[in-house]
Amino acid sequence: MYRFLPCNLHSIKVNLDPIKAVKSNSCEYECRPKGTETLPRGIVSTTTDLEMRPLSGPPKNKKPKSPTNLLAIAAGIKQKQNVNEIVKKFPLSEFAIMLFHYDGNVNGWKDLEWSNNVIHVSAINQTKWWFAKRFLHPDVAQYDYIFLWDEDLGVENFHAGRYVSIIKEEGLQISQPAIDPDQSAVHYILTARQLNSTVHRRAIQKYGKGHRCFEYSMEPPCTGFVEMMAPVFSRASWRCAWHMIQNDLVHAWGIDLQLGNCAMGDRTKNIGIVDSEYLIHWGIPTLGGSRTNKTDYKLIEKPSTPTRKARDTGKMAPKSEQPVDRYVVLQEALTELERFKNRWKKAVREDRCWVDPYNHPAIKTTSSS
Repeated sequence: MYRFLPCNLHSIKVNLDPIKAVKSNSCEYECRPKGTETLPRGIVSTTTDLEMRPLSGPPKNKKPKSPTNLLAIAAGIKQKQNVNEIVKKFPLSEFAIMLFHYDGNVNGWKDLEWSNNVIHVSAINQTKWWFAKRFLHPDVAQYDYIFLWDEDLGVENFHAGRYVSIIKEEGLQISQPAIDPDQSAVHYILTARQLNSTVHRRAIQKYGKGHRCFEYSMEPPCTGFVEMMAPVFSRASWRCAWHMIQNDLVHAWGIDLQLGNCAMGDRTKNIGIVDSEYLIHWGIPTLGGSRTNKTDYKLIEKPSTPTRKARDTGKMAPKSEQPVDRYVVLQEALTELERFKNRWKKAVREDRCWVDPYNHPAIKTTSSS
């Protein structure tokens, strides 16, 4: 028999059977997905989705179409009320929804009307990006847009349908809702909501604290940048971003500055902030993937002894209820950031075929005295 090798191996035809098979010459250079070389093309199913299928077969009154977008949230039971408000903003007819339970508490959500219609994935003390790397492979997350959000977001001024319409019209491959600066801690001026605007793609900040951004700035976080608390990816950009997420670097710090490489073109045009549909970022320290302000950690006391209840009973709280040492978490995130930077530099050095599309020469400026 003949076996067709994967496209990345140039689809070289190999005769594995002493009995010579007759094949058309047109098959010689045919590409087949890896692992399917011995299967007839029509039986190969290369992708999947997160839609649940009834054991008894499709319902008689089947909904006309499957959800075309995905919302995935890292969720703990302490933020149940807020997550409920978020989920209710995303109609199940248009969005598949997946909850990543980092505290292991799944049963506590059963009383919500939508709970049985969403996917629940549980793993103790894991981050949003740990879950996303393992359960949102691009061949599974076959959705037009993937909303990968934290749980501590206020959605009073957000409408999912309008948001999707805007990013489609604007051609945004990677985006996020703007952050209300009056009620949120804004870490980057680019993500702050701009009044009387639908979408913006760059910010200017010549003075004050934080990163300086000028009219000619071409690099993140001045343009081509979103924060990791509420990113929205197109299908194509998520396939790229998923491959950039490191399997062992669970906080994903540093990836935000490199997302421009997944913008499917010019990052200054294809990445943007949607002002008309905006969020409040409460900044609640959780096990999610948000980039928490360093000053927040100064207010968190490091747990040094068991709780009084544990001392009295001689029993420790369940693992999911034990306090997380936020200072240690921050230190690990910073360590991971350096590891990611070093890996990026090493990858660039060693890949002689890769060309940096954003390697612009520095613009020289003169400062007035």
